[in-house]
Amino acid sequence: MKLIKQSILGMMVLSLALSGSALAQKKYSKKQINRFKKEAAEIVQSQHKQTQVMIDKVFSFAELGFQEVESSKYLTDILEKNGFTIEYGVSGIPTAWLATWGSGEPVIALGSDVDGIPKASQKPGVAYHDPIVEGAPGHGEGHNSGIPLNITAALAVKQIMEREGMQGTLVLWPGIAEELVAAKAYYTRDGLFDDIDMTIFTHVSSGFSTSWGQARGTGLISVEYTFKGESAHSAGSPWRGRSALDAAELMNVGWNYKREHLHPLKRSHSIITNGGDQPNVVPSEASIWFYFRDVTYEGIMSMYEDANNIAEGAALMTDTEVSSKIIGSAWPRHFNKVVAETMFENIQQVGMPEWSEADLTLAKAVQEEVGSRPRGLSNKISDLSGPLPSPVSGGSDDIGDVSWKMPTITLRFPSNIPGLQGHHWSNAIAMATPIAHKGATAGAKATAMTVLDFLMSPKLVEDAWDYFNNVQTKETTYEPMISEDDKPAIYLNKGIMNTYKPLLTPYYFDETKYDTYLEQLGIEYPTIKKKN
Repeated sequence: MKLIKQSILGMMVLSLALSGSALAQKKYSKKQINRFKKEAAEIVQSQHKQTQVMIDKVFSFAELGFQEVESSKYLTDILEKNGFTIEYGVSGIPTAWLATWGSGEPVIALGSDVDGIPKASQKPGVAYHDPIVEGAPGHGEGHNSGIPLNITAALAVKQIMEREGMQGTLVLWPGIAEELVAAKAYYTRDGLFDDIDMTIFTHVSSGFSTSWGQARGTGLISVEYTFKGESAHSAGSPWRGRSALDAAELMNVGWNYKREHLHPLKRSHSIITNGGDQPNVVPSEASIWFYFRDVTYEGIMSMYEDANNIAEGAALMTDTEVSSKIIGSAWPRHFNKVVAETMFENIQQVGMPEWSEADLTLAKAVQEEVGSRPRGLSNKISDLSGPLPSPVSGGSDDIGDVSWKMPTITLRFPSNIPGLQGHHWSNAIAMATPIAHKGATAGAKATAMTVLDFLMSPKLVEDAWDYFNNVQTKETTYEPMISEDDKPAIYLNKGIMNTYKPLLTPYYFDETKYDTYLEQLGIEYPTIKKKN
């Protein structure tokens, strides 16, 4: 963040020195803006090959949250070689970074996630379950595509900014450990976004869309409860033990009884993260990890309070002690109307990718394999959606915290197959194929065009903040769910990656030898089951 502040300060000094000059006061006509936007889209298209390489490369790393070591190194190396200044290890997260280029305002950030899904290893372009490494992680959400999209868009904009002497600052950042909703709230708490005017967040989808107002889905708080008791010989003297596992199980039972009385908009799920060492020893320590989701901040915190009471009750029943720690959090999302409307106009100009017969054949085969209607790929742009008439429950994303810090939207770009269940090996099938590559290029065009709109039209930035200040936050005040004492859970997934990284390394994409990852793996595109 220090780098951004220095950059902006430098531009302020320069602007004072050039007060009244053409550089400080440059205005752009609608015709000029449209010409530059068209040029940016052409640059993005010319860089399609590099976008494909980045997408395939990150796909091959298949890294889980907080362990995105190779992905972060590869992506920041590209940015650094292209003149961006990198701040590494932000918010105490080794794989997190900020990449900054330019000077002055507006400061426009591009963010996207980078982590994979456990046990989602899958050969791309193969329309049935066929892991690259059995049991290994994989990109079963498609997070390998978003930062490559952002880099492509940013480099296209940068090329025009340099030639035209445009002022403005570009900032790229990764959504580390999004599947754990465990980083963006820390970025927000630690001031990483304090000097940024707006964020365009990009997320893989099967369609091409954006929205404004309260988004579908929930916010959440992620909490691990740890019980401590006394060990004993399970057969010889069990009466001398105080089972921490009993407490964890009783908490789980108590919360499951509570479920009967939860509003349908709420969601909750848990796993036992530590159930003891072995059956013949009464467990002296046990832990259970919960997600508590709701469509409002108040509802989330009410669930959290109820869970704390149930945990205390379980500890009382078992004569154990309980402690808890927040692993992550995500506010319910609210997206900016002005930014969304501007993005939607550019989505319409870009249009959907042109899918080949091979793309459609793969999509239909995958849909049939998972029991979904074999309808192929989306070919129509979704309408711009506004505030929901009533809240709709569902998933969470910690971009919600960012959306309450500054004007923010999510661009959903068409790099995956409709009708899949999510967080599943089937969602990885398209993510290193022409489907992913074409969708990301389309998304990069819309992103680059939108960035230029805001760089060259200061009134748009003002209008975006007017909506943020006088509509979005008029009656809602953002309160972080994490405290100053909470720390990112950077130890998570380390053991899994220590096991699988040596097995995955031989399969890392080598773009110096192969044109695509499909070629490296020897996959005929598409590969589908032979019918009898």
